Amino acid sequence: MATFQELPISSEIERALKDMGFEEATPIQAQTIPFAMEGRDLIGQAQTGTGKTAAFGVPLLEKVDTRNPNIQAIVLAPTRELAMQVAEELNRIGVHKGVHVLPVYGGQDMARQIRAIRNRPHVVVGTPGRMLDHIRRKTIRLDKVSFAVLDEADEMLNMGFIDDVRSILAELPSIRQTMLFSATMPNAIRQLADSFLTEPITVSITPKEVTVPQIEQHYIELPERQKFDVLCRLLDTEAPELSIIFGRTKRRVDELSDALIKRGYSADGLHGDLSQKQRDMVMAKFREGAVELLVATDVAARGLDVSGVTHVFNFDVPQDPESYVHRIGRTGRAGREGMSITFVTPREVQQIHIIERVAKRKIPKMPIPTLTEAFEGVQRAAVEKLMSIVQEGSFSDYHKVAEQLLEDNDSVTLVAASLKLVARESAGPMIELTEEKSIRVKRMVQGDRGRSHNDSGRPKGGYGRPATGRHDNRTSGGGRRNDYARDNRRDKPLAEQREKRPGKWDNNFNR
Repeated sequence: MATFQELPISSEIERALKDMGFEEATPIQAQTIPFAMEGRDLIGQAQTGTGKTAAFGVPLLEKVDTRNPNIQAIVLAPTRELAMQVAEELNRIGVHKGVHVLPVYGGQDMARQIRAIRNRPHVVVGTPGRMLDHIRRKTIRLDKVSFAVLDEADEMLNMGFIDDVRSILAELPSIRQTMLFSATMPNAIRQLADSFLTEPITVSITPKEVTVPQIEQHYIELPERQKFDVLCRLLDTEAPELSIIFGRTKRRVDELSDALIKRGYSADGLHGDLSQKQRDMVMAKFREGAVELLVATDVAARGLDVSGVTHVFNFDVPQDPESYVHRIGRTGRAGREGMSITFVTPREVQQIHIIERVAKRKIPKMPIPTLTEAFEGVQRAAVEKLMSIVQEGSFSDYHKVAEQLLEDNDSVTLVAASLKLVARESAGPMIELTEEKSIRVKRMVQGDRGRSHNDSGRPKGGYGRPATGRHDNRTSGGGRRNDYARDNRRDKPLAEQREKRPGKWDNNFNR
């Protein structure tokens, strides 16, 4: 694997990458950066978590002239979380060069963004809807842009942003460098590349396993009513440092996070009904370790990058294989090991087999931990907590009290009582969560470029998504059709939009 010293990059960028702890380039970075530095248009196909941001970020930042006060590069991302993450990473990579990167996204005050734009950023990272709003307001001008990036292009297609993306690209100068990154390459994305990229180089990183090898994956088959108690047993047995628990709906996230808190766990929820300020507060607590368990809908699956996440629990089976890959990709980051455990009801076992075929990996079935194993986990955690206090040595004020206690009590009894004191009691109040309907497994037929078909034979893009990128959702009986305008909601992730329209969407989606 190539080191960054072997790549054609400046000392300022190389120094920033070293400060970030990057030594060796990932395959997508090693293959992309040399072509991009030559000014070539490029299509990069790689899964999430492979280092795509630095792959396009390094050449983009190298070409920015910090003496030029105009916007010189734009990056389009499907969600506000990903836009913020990309902007943060680009600012870190360009820190020694003095590049100013600004994120713009829906949910943030427009006047505030306009004031930030007046500070003359060199690079703007934005969601398609909000970027187009600024272009129409003439608060963002693209006439000096020489570098454009489409990140997670397939997700922008799935979320219905493809027309906005085309409108934005049409506003750019004809002489520019364009890079498109996508995990999959449906026909609509290929057509987009044909329209707006000039003789692009294609870099495809296709691992033997779609999912990250260092993630240990399991599933547990169990009835819906047992999920919560089994989750608590797993948390006690595994004693994860930081974990993300994925639920299918907003209601599920709210109920589950509240239930975990009642059982004595440190938890908080993240879903589309939260304001941006609330989301930022939740994520800040999670990153700092003040909250150990983040319960989230799929709105958090993309773009959420937190170091130190050791476990991902799929409390509800994800809607499709791609969502599964994105979910478990939140752990095992930067070469670290991680674990994912998926809860599967008997009616959903077929969905796991579909995921296995797409991920090209066998997911072994895991037995439910026993109460004894859970209690042993609680004991281990209590011992570790007690020993950490001993190692800190900040208990001298208690020496005299301890000596008095030892005069009247057996030492073993006192240690056992101390362990019980610091242990989290596994027992707790009875919890009843609202039951979620099982996922309906669609019949999969091998088609052109891996596309599926519904029961009527109509081709669909991906798993259960329309090939055109329009949100044409039908019931299993071929009933109603829901087409909706994206006028004031185009920045919001699809899962979030569905969360805000209870009763209007199929139960398989976030609400």
